[in-house]
Amino acid sequence: MGNTCFMNAILQSLRSLVEEFRKTLCSLWQGSQTAFSPDALFYVIWKIMPSFRNGTSTIVTSVFGGVLQNEVYCLICGTESRKFDPFLDLSLDIPSQFRIKTTKDQEPRPTCTLNDCLRSFTDLEELDETELYMCHKCKKRQKSTKKFWIQKLPTVLCLHLKRFHWTAFLRNKIDTYVEFPMCGLDMKSYLLELCNSPQPENSLPEKCLYDLAAVVVHHGSGIGSGHYTAYGLHEGRWYHFNDSTVTLVSEEAVLKAKAYILFYTERSDQESPAKL
Repeated sequence: MGNTCFMNAILQSLRSLVEEFRKTLCSLWQGSQTAFSPDALFYVIWKIMPSFRNGTSTIVTSVFGGVLQNEVYCLICGTESRKFDPFLDLSLDIPSQFRIKTTKDQEPRPTCTLNDCLRSFTDLEELDETELYMCHKCKKRQKSTKKFWIQKLPTVLCLHLKRFHWTAFLRNKIDTYVEFPMCGLDMKSYLLELCNSPQPENSLPEKCLYDLAAVVVHHGSGIGSGHYTAYGLHEGRWYHFNDSTVTLVSEEAVLKAKAYILFYTERSDQESPAKL
């Protein structure tokens, strides 16, 4: 096979996976009313991908993986509990004060910004009666506070804005516009290490700064319907991807988008925003 041996090895490895996937699709189209469980497909993936079995880091975790520190403080005895949680994206609430629609007679409300959403995510929160913390010192559920810090930032920061709101009876789309920066998203205020040891502004590490690479937009009124499009940066130009249609667009058009998911890339010491 010469220089194609690597390709051959990969194709041979994937062959059984493709065959099992074909069987799965055939089973789904047989018309049986019995629920189908794709166990065989799962076990083939388990067999040919060791990282799937033992949690070995993959390219996904190395690119998108960060770490959160979750601090819970018991308001009765003062015990503090810390837990580290890996993440591939941050799901951010749009603060409730920005969701209220104004009438023509009312003063326009301030624009919600991405930093408003990040601050809401990391602000100190007092847990309500339905979320009482099990304090190991008190040996009972107690009132407590919770706070998130970012312990480790990823190379690519994926920010998901929670635009779908569920209640007991219905689900709504939050159509609030969220202003986001094209360049220089500053994450130092949310990083545990820098917040605990403040540094002069001019010594800000480049790895706390992120530049926009892509935006995903949901069009429609609900999660069960609608359409998704994306804006992407390529060689300094922005493009809009709508199924098979690709259009060159301006930065202004991107910044007006009601973002659903934002992808930011870490700025290296050698990079400037214009080179991204």
